[in-house]
Amino acid sequence: MKESVMESVRGGLIVSCQALPEEPLHSSFIMSRMAKAAKESGAVGIRANSIVDIQAIRDVVTLPTIGIIKKVYSESDVFITPTLKEVRQVCATGCEIVAMDATIHSRPNGENLQDIVGTIREEYPDTILMADTGSIEDVEFAIKLGFDIIGTTLYGYTTETEGCDVSMNDFAYLKEVLAITDLPVIAEGKIDTPEKAKRVMELGCLAVVSGGAITRPQEITRKFVAAIGSVNN
Repeated sequence: MKESVMESVRGGLIVSCQALPEEPLHSSFIMSRMAKAAKESGAVGIRANSIVDIQAIRDVVTLPTIGIIKKVYSESDVFITPTLKEVRQVCATGCEIVAMDATIHSRPNGENLQDIVGTIREEYPDTILMADTGSIEDVEFAIKLGFDIIGTTLYGYTTETEGCDVSMNDFAYLKEVLAITDLPVIAEGKIDTPEKAKRVMELGCLAVVSGGAITRPQEITRKFVAAIGSVNN
């Protein structure tokens, strides 16, 4: 099963259909329609946040889903499917792939990522586990713990890498990740143009995730407004 899912997303675009509570499109119905539009346009997979969104999307789209739950705990910087509770909840939806923060940061409730991975391997042996990483140290940690897929999701979003962009210097960081692991790598994080998406595939990634550039109209609008403003000023 895992192999067939991997092959179904190989060489393709996974569209992240997410909207946080403070965003205008926050709605499981709207996200399901975003996912439907993505499928009709050739996407090979969907990344979705929250149980209600995942369920709504899987009701209308049969593409493989990378499921997550974003939840903030006051005592930890880890917020992507951060505890065993959230990982179990996402697995129970039937998502083919479950992504979780795989950084070396301390986790909520004093939990240990190795224990979480071990428990899920026993309870959901067919679920593909994706490591959302932000550094080479994170990648090495994820490899040691036995994740199935490495994602560059958090590069540029952790305190250590804030301000970094995975596309900097012709994807120098991504190249380093690809050089140290034989695991499939999914490029994610500020892949906001077709040219960038093409480049990460040329470098040898399994697939690429793009979100805001496709499904967040407020971000798309800001770029147009900024470009026009530069002329007016």
